[in-house]
Amino acid sequence: MSTDYHAKYYAHALACAAGHNVRSAVVEGLAGYDDPRVLHAAAAEGRVLTTFDTDFADIRRYPPGTHAGIVVFRLRDQRWRALQQPVPRLLAGNMLARLDRGLAIVAEARVRLRRSTTSRALGKQRRASGS
Repeated sequence: MSTDYHAKYYAHALACAAGHNVRSAVVEGLAGYDDPRVLHAAAAEGRVLTTFDTDFADIRRYPPGTHAGIVVFRLRDQRWRALQQPVPRLLAGNMLARLDRGLAIVAEARVRLRRSTTSRALGKQRRASGS
């Protein structure tokens, strides 16, 4: 998992406590860089990017399947304290494993997943075969 500088401290601590290998954009030397470069760096390491930046929710610019995954926190309150409920819900619900190179939009009350078309097709095949 890679956290951008908007969501860094709280999400970083919770994800590490849950056993995830987390790096921040600041540690990676990417603070202030443009979105494509930050996502490319995360994808090159196979990391899911977590961010408050809603530009990453644009699937035309960042199509599911072209990266390791993106989690966008779309919360009214964009301060780290606002992550105290959504991040544990995201981690406890095994959403990162289900993300599978897709996009998750995390709001106060729900998490929406948009997986790559390949992931959706494989899921349908597994359900049809009963595995």
